[in-house]
Amino acid sequence: MVHKRLDGVQFSQMVYLGANNLHTNYKIVDALNVFPVPDGDTGTNMNLTFTAGVEELSRKESAHIGNSAQALAKGLLMGARGNSGVILSQLFRGFSKVVAGKETIDARTFADALKMGVDTAYQAVMKPVEGTVLTVAREAAEMAVKISRTTDDILTVMDKTFEQAKLTLSQTPEYLPVLKEVGVVDSGGQGLVYIYEGFVRSLHGEKAVEQKQMPGKATTLQNMSDLVEEKHSAQSQLKTEDILYGYCTEFMVYLTGSTEANKKPFAEATFRAQLDTMGDSLLVVSDEDVIKVHIHAEHPGNVLNYAQQFGSLHRIKIDNMREQHSNILREETAHVTSEEVQAESASIAIKDEQELPVPYGIIAVAAGDGIAEIFQSLGVQVVVQGGQTMNPSTEDFVKAIEELHAEKMIILPNNKNIIMAAQQAAVLASVPVAVVPTKSVPQGMAALVAFNGGEELESNKEMMTKALEQVKTGLVTHAVRDTKMGDVEIAEGDFIGINEGTIITAQADMMDSAMELLKNMVDEETGLVTIIYGEGASEEQGALLEEMLADLFEDVEVEILSGRQPLYPFIFAVE
Repeated sequence: MVHKRLDGVQFSQMVYLGANNLHTNYKIVDALNVFPVPDGDTGTNMNLTFTAGVEELSRKESAHIGNSAQALAKGLLMGARGNSGVILSQLFRGFSKVVAGKETIDARTFADALKMGVDTAYQAVMKPVEGTVLTVAREAAEMAVKISRTTDDILTVMDKTFEQAKLTLSQTPEYLPVLKEVGVVDSGGQGLVYIYEGFVRSLHGEKAVEQKQMPGKATTLQNMSDLVEEKHSAQSQLKTEDILYGYCTEFMVYLTGSTEANKKPFAEATFRAQLDTMGDSLLVVSDEDVIKVHIHAEHPGNVLNYAQQFGSLHRIKIDNMREQHSNILREETAHVTSEEVQAESASIAIKDEQELPVPYGIIAVAAGDGIAEIFQSLGVQVVVQGGQTMNPSTEDFVKAIEELHAEKMIILPNNKNIIMAAQQAAVLASVPVAVVPTKSVPQGMAALVAFNGGEELESNKEMMTKALEQVKTGLVTHAVRDTKMGDVEIAEGDFIGINEGTIITAQADMMDSAMELLKNMVDEETGLVTIIYGEGASEEQGALLEEMLADLFEDVEVEILSGRQPLYPFIFAVE
């Protein structure tokens, strides 16, 4: 099969198959992530970015390759997430510049477009680091240019490009010691290899499935599947305290059409240099109308204040990477397979449909019918089913807000990974919404006790947030593999006790572990302990814990509730 010319339809098929392959394997890419910080979401960011590009391309697909490439580049730019996503968007932004205005292209132009994509991506990164996706893209593009000077067959060029990308990927641990130490290849480079693999398969005649129906069978390279099957992630080898700049900050600055007054003139070099003093992993992409920024900063407010001098801020996204990493470590001890995660979906349970507006509406996230009933008894009108392994989307919250007729709303996410989605929903809502940043069920309960229906929204948010300081959260779950966390040796099947995110005990007997956790959490100042038993535990076992606590702390009041929550036999609230 020979391809001497490439048109927009063929190019689109390459992109669709590349997107399918990345989507199938993005969890593998997530598990590889160790650079520049262990936030574990490279595959997710690349997948969501490329999906945004595919959606735009599918709307504007054309036989004209210049038009198709431009649509893809626009979708990638607007949908780019994270460091890897922005780099990916720039690779195809540069590609689109070379093919702009062309109905079809030959092998040499195709290779030159890949090379321009690399040049564009390198320009967008303030301090390019070799051994990353940039290196994989660069050496692959250099091979494409070399081969295109000896053949006019685009398939041959793409075959050799893919082979070089795989070879360079395997060599990335030689560039970055942290990759060699953990025993993995670069995550972003792996993501690009998956995309290029789809390109090759398309040119060999494989048809892409419908973009919305991604294939379920994973295709892996060499031993990457073994890494995931062993339930081992590279992030677990690193320490949270090693993260120097804790906030992954992304936003856009609209230079034209801005409502900001007295804007300063924008000079990209000066802008880059100033932001470079505020953090690392800096990416700046700009054109005449907009600037897109990605930076890891310790003080994101300073970054935003500086950028606002040049235009209006949009699509602001700030993630606490230290919290992300801590959560990854916890997930290592309470693993749920990706198939189980995908099988679950967030659903909304409405307590009572409200036909007329009410002064306040409260929405809470909960996993387990019993916990949902507890929240409803405390005044929650809408319970969104979700939690650690089932994060509701922004759309789920928006639907809940729309279905609950209230003049103002309060959302209790009850999980740190759900707070951002709730905050985005608050921005989209047509009524005022306050998000109280609850990170656990006990925090959600404490916040509800502090709620006062006679207070204004901001006052309630302040009081409810303050109440979170008065409660400690304990969790009992089981370990899915042998590991060591701090000074705690953990064997597969052990029951582990977690106090405010820190594993403090691991024992073969669930009750022994639960009691050891309670002894770690309860002190002479404790007034109330709430024991919420879930799947794998019973009310009788809760009562036994109460008896043992009474022997140690005679003045502590104990309340036992049925939560019927999955994964965690016991949840403790200590106040």
